[in-house]
Amino acid sequence: MYGKIKSVFIDLDDTLLDFRRSEDAAVREALSGMGIAATDGIAARYSALNAEQWKLLEEGKTTRPRMLVDRFRNLFAEMKCSADPVEANERYKASLARQVFFVPGAIKLLETLSPRCDLYLASNGTASVQDGRIKRAGIGGYFRDIFVSQRVGFDKPARGFFDACFALSGARAESSVMIGDSLSSDIRGGADAGMRTVWFNPRRLPAPDDPKPDFTVTALSEVPAALAACGKL
Repeated sequence: MYGKIKSVFIDLDDTLLDFRRSEDAAVREALSGMGIAATDGIAARYSALNAEQWKLLEEGKTTRPRMLVDRFRNLFAEMKCSADPVEANERYKASLARQVFFVPGAIKLLETLSPRCDLYLASNGTASVQDGRIKRAGIGGYFRDIFVSQRVGFDKPARGFFDACFALSGARAESSVMIGDSLSSDIRGGADAGMRTVWFNPRRLPAPDDPKPDFTVTALSEVPAALAACGKL
Protein backbone atom coordinates (compact mmCIF):
# COMPACT_ATOMS: atom_id res chain seq x y z
CA MET A 1 0.00 0.00 0.00
CA TYR A 2 1.02 3.63 -0.51
CA GLY A 3 0.11 5.21 2.83
CA LYS A 4 -3.41 6.58 2.54
CA ILE A 5 -3.66 5.45 -1.10
CA LYS A 6 -5.58 2.20 -1.51
CA SER A 7 -6.91 2.44 -5.08
CA VAL A 8 -5.10 3.55 -8.23
CA PHE A 9 -6.99 4.34 -11.42
CA ILE A 10 -4.81 4.56 -14.52
CA ASP A 11 -5.55 5.72 -18.05
CA LEU A 12 -4.83 3.51 -21.06
CA ASP A 13 -4.10 5.63 -24.14
CA ASP A 14 -0.79 7.48 -24.12
CA THR A 15 -0.27 6.38 -20.54
CA LEU A 16 0.14 2.61 -20.83
CA LEU A 17 -0.29 2.14 -24.59
CA ASP A 18 1.10 4.47 -27.24
CA PHE A 19 -2.11 5.66 -28.86
CA ARG A 20 -0.39 7.94 -31.34
CA ARG A 21 1.39 5.04 -33.00
CA SER A 22 -1.74 2.89 -32.90
CA GLU A 23 -3.86 5.66 -34.38
CA ASP A 24 -1.40 6.31 -37.19
CA ALA A 25 -1.23 2.63 -38.14
CA ALA A 26 -5.00 2.19 -37.97
CA VAL A 27 -5.94 5.24 -40.04
CA ARG A 28 -3.42 4.33 -42.72
CA GLU A 29 -4.76 0.78 -42.91
CA ALA A 30 -8.39 1.94 -42.97
CA LEU A 31 -7.89 4.49 -45.74
CA SER A 32 -5.66 2.21 -47.79
CA GLY A 33 -8.41 -0.43 -47.65
CA MET A 34 -10.72 2.12 -49.28
CA GLY A 35 -8.22 2.94 -52.01
CA ILE A 36 -7.13 6.24 -50.42
CA ALA A 37 -3.42 6.97 -50.20
CA ALA A 38 -2.76 7.75 -46.54
CA THR A 39 0.14 10.18 -46.69
CA ASP A 40 1.86 11.56 -43.60
CA GLY A 41 -0.10 14.79 -44.00
CA ILE A 42 -3.47 13.03 -44.20
CA ALA A 43 -2.71 10.83 -41.19
CA ALA A 44 -1.59 13.86 -39.18
CA ARG A 45 -4.69 15.83 -40.16
CA TYR A 46 -6.94 12.95 -39.14
CA SER A 47 -5.20 12.89 -35.75
CA ALA A 48 -5.93 16.59 -35.23
CA LEU A 49 -9.56 16.24 -36.29
CA ASN A 50 -9.97 13.20 -34.06
CA ALA A 51 -8.59 15.11 -31.08
CA GLU A 52 -11.02 17.96 -31.79
CA GLN A 53 -13.96 15.55 -31.74
CA TRP A 54 -12.89 13.92 -28.47
CA LYS A 55 -12.57 17.38 -26.94
CA LEU A 56 -16.13 18.18 -28.01
CA LEU A 57 -17.30 14.91 -26.47
CA GLU A 58 -15.54 15.70 -23.18
CA GLU A 59 -17.31 19.08 -23.17
CA GLY A 60 -20.70 17.51 -23.88
CA LYS A 61 -21.00 19.26 -27.25
CA THR A 62 -21.40 16.14 -29.37
CA THR A 63 -22.39 12.49 -28.98
CA ARG A 64 -20.19 9.43 -29.29
CA PRO A 65 -21.92 8.00 -32.41
CA ARG A 66 -21.77 11.39 -34.12
CA MET A 67 -18.16 12.20 -33.32
CA LEU A 68 -16.87 8.80 -34.46
CA VAL A 69 -18.21 9.49 -37.95
CA ASP A 70 -17.66 13.26 -37.98
CA ARG A 71 -13.90 12.89 -37.64
CA PHE A 72 -13.83 11.10 -41.01
CA ARG A 73 -16.59 13.22 -42.51
CA ASN A 74 -14.55 16.34 -41.76
CA LEU A 75 -11.37 14.77 -43.11
CA PHE A 76 -13.00 13.75 -46.37
CA ALA A 77 -14.60 17.18 -46.72
CA GLU A 78 -11.19 18.82 -46.48
CA MET A 79 -9.81 16.32 -48.99
CA LYS A 80 -12.81 16.89 -51.30
CA CYS A 81 -13.23 13.13 -51.25
CA SER A 82 -16.57 11.32 -51.65
CA ALA A 83 -15.57 8.30 -49.52
CA ASP A 84 -18.07 7.00 -46.97
CA PRO A 85 -17.16 8.19 -43.43
CA VAL A 86 -19.22 5.41 -41.85
CA GLU A 87 -17.23 2.75 -43.68
CA ALA A 88 -13.98 4.51 -42.81
CA ASN A 89 -14.90 4.56 -39.14
CA GLU A 90 -15.73 0.85 -39.10
CA ARG A 91 -12.48 -0.04 -40.85
CA TYR A 92 -10.54 2.21 -38.50
CA LYS A 93 -12.08 0.72 -35.35
CA ALA A 94 -11.39 -2.83 -36.54
CA SER A 95 -7.77 -1.97 -37.25
CA LEU A 96 -7.26 0.04 -34.06
CA ALA A 97 -8.39 -2.91 -31.94
CA ARG A 98 -5.38 -4.82 -33.28
CA GLN A 99 -2.78 -2.11 -32.70
CA VAL A 100 -0.69 -2.40 -29.54
CA PHE A 101 2.45 -0.40 -28.78
CA PHE A 102 3.55 -0.06 -25.16
CA VAL A 103 4.68 3.16 -23.55
CA PRO A 104 8.19 2.50 -22.15
CA GLY A 105 7.97 1.11 -18.63
CA ALA A 106 4.27 0.20 -18.79
CA ILE A 107 4.58 -3.50 -17.97
CA LYS A 108 7.13 -2.87 -15.23
CA LEU A 109 4.75 -0.34 -13.67
CA LEU A 110 1.82 -2.74 -13.72
CA GLU A 111 3.98 -5.47 -12.19
CA THR A 112 4.98 -3.05 -9.43
CA LEU A 113 1.55 -1.64 -8.67
CA SER A 114 -0.78 -4.63 -8.94
CA PRO A 115 0.45 -6.41 -5.76
CA ARG A 116 0.53 -3.19 -3.74
CA CYS A 117 -2.82 -1.51 -4.41
CA ASP A 118 -6.24 -2.01 -5.93
CA LEU A 119 -5.45 -1.22 -9.56
CA TYR A 120 -8.15 -0.16 -12.03
CA LEU A 121 -8.04 0.81 -15.68
CA ALA A 122 -10.06 3.95 -16.45
CA SER A 123 -10.27 4.76 -20.15
CA ASN A 124 -12.27 6.92 -22.50
CA GLY A 125 -12.92 5.01 -25.67
CA THR A 126 -15.06 2.63 -27.67
CA ALA A 127 -15.56 -0.60 -25.74
CA SER A 128 -14.93 -3.02 -28.61
CA VAL A 129 -11.71 -1.22 -29.55
CA GLN A 130 -10.34 -0.99 -26.02
CA ASP A 131 -11.33 -4.57 -25.24
CA GLY A 132 -9.40 -5.76 -28.29
CA ARG A 133 -6.30 -3.74 -27.46
CA ILE A 134 -6.30 -4.75 -23.78
CA LYS A 135 -6.63 -8.42 -24.72
CA ARG A 136 -3.94 -8.20 -27.38
CA ALA A 137 -1.63 -6.41 -24.94
CA GLY A 138 -2.21 -9.13 -22.32
CA ILE A 139 -2.63 -6.65 -19.47
CA GLY A 140 -6.17 -7.35 -18.26
CA GLY A 141 -5.00 -9.57 -15.41
CA TYR A 142 -3.24 -6.72 -13.66
CA PHE A 143 -6.51 -4.92 -12.90
CA ARG A 144 -9.25 -5.59 -10.39
CA ASP A 145 -11.68 -4.06 -12.87
CA ILE A 146 -11.62 -2.23 -16.20
CA PHE A 147 -13.79 0.83 -16.81
CA VAL A 148 -14.30 2.01 -20.41
CA SER A 149 -16.39 5.13 -20.87
CA GLN A 150 -18.74 3.72 -23.50
CA ARG A 151 -19.64 0.86 -21.19
CA VAL A 152 -19.78 3.01 -18.06
CA GLY A 153 -22.14 5.47 -19.75
CA PHE A 154 -20.10 8.61 -19.06
CA ASP A 155 -16.88 10.02 -20.48
CA LYS A 156 -14.03 11.44 -18.43
CA PRO A 157 -13.95 14.12 -17.05
CA ALA A 158 -17.65 13.81 -16.18
CA ARG A 159 -18.28 13.21 -12.50
CA GLY A 160 -20.65 10.44 -13.51
CA PHE A 161 -17.74 8.40 -14.87
CA PHE A 162 -15.87 8.49 -11.58
CA ASP A 163 -18.97 8.03 -9.45
CA ALA A 164 -19.76 4.89 -11.45
CA CYS A 165 -16.19 3.64 -10.97
CA PHE A 166 -16.45 4.17 -7.21
CA ALA A 167 -19.86 2.49 -7.02
CA LEU A 168 -18.73 -0.54 -9.01
CA SER A 169 -15.32 -0.95 -7.36
CA GLY A 170 -16.07 0.08 -3.79
CA ALA A 171 -13.12 2.49 -3.94
CA ARG A 172 -13.31 5.81 -2.11
CA ALA A 173 -12.24 9.09 -3.66
CA GLU A 174 -10.21 10.20 -0.65
CA SER A 175 -7.99 7.11 -0.83
CA SER A 176 -7.72 6.99 -4.63
CA VAL A 177 -5.37 8.40 -7.26
CA MET A 178 -5.99 9.04 -10.97
CA ILE A 179 -2.95 8.71 -13.24
CA GLY A 180 -3.07 9.86 -16.85
CA ASP A 181 -1.62 11.98 -19.62
CA SER A 182 -4.68 14.14 -20.29
CA LEU A 183 -5.10 17.30 -18.25
CA SER A 184 -8.65 17.80 -19.50
CA SER A 185 -9.99 14.30 -18.84
CA ASP A 186 -7.73 12.51 -16.34
CA ILE A 187 -6.44 15.32 -14.15
CA ARG A 188 -9.49 17.59 -14.18
CA GLY A 189 -11.87 14.66 -13.88
CA GLY A 190 -9.96 13.03 -11.06
CA ALA A 191 -9.57 16.29 -9.14
CA ASP A 192 -13.23 17.19 -9.53
CA ALA A 193 -14.12 13.74 -8.18
CA GLY A 194 -12.04 14.35 -5.05
CA MET A 195 -9.10 12.13 -6.02
CA ARG A 196 -5.41 12.90 -5.91
CA THR A 197 -3.92 13.12 -9.38
CA VAL A 198 -0.63 12.26 -11.08
CA TRP A 199 -0.01 13.79 -14.48
CA PHE A 200 2.08 11.69 -16.88
CA ASN A 201 3.93 14.33 -18.89
CA PRO A 202 6.67 12.68 -20.99
CA ARG A 203 6.80 15.64 -23.38
CA ARG A 204 7.62 17.94 -20.46
CA LEU A 205 4.87 20.41 -21.26
CA PRO A 206 4.51 23.48 -19.02
CA ALA A 207 2.56 22.71 -15.86
CA PRO A 208 -0.80 24.54 -15.76
CA ASP A 209 -2.42 26.26 -12.81
CA ASP A 210 -5.80 24.83 -13.76
CA PRO A 211 -6.19 21.95 -13.57
CA LYS A 212 -3.25 21.55 -11.23
CA PRO A 213 -2.09 17.95 -10.68
CA ASP A 214 -0.85 16.91 -7.27
CA PHE A 215 2.28 15.43 -8.85
CA THR A 216 3.82 15.32 -12.30
CA VAL A 217 6.02 12.54 -13.70
CA THR A 218 7.89 12.42 -16.98
CA ALA A 219 8.47 8.65 -17.00
CA LEU A 220 6.37 5.76 -15.73
CA SER A 221 9.28 4.66 -13.55
CA GLU A 222 8.59 7.77 -11.42
CA VAL A 223 4.99 6.80 -10.63
CA PRO A 224 5.61 4.65 -7.49
CA ALA A 225 7.46 7.53 -5.80
CA ALA A 226 4.65 9.90 -6.74
CA LEU A 227 2.09 7.52 -5.24
CA ALA A 228 4.10 7.30 -2.06
CA ALA A 229 4.12 11.10 -1.90
CA CYS A 230 0.37 11.22 -2.59
CA GLY A 231 -0.16 8.88 0.31
CA LYS A 232 1.42 11.41 2.66
CA LEU A 233 -0.83 14.31 1.63
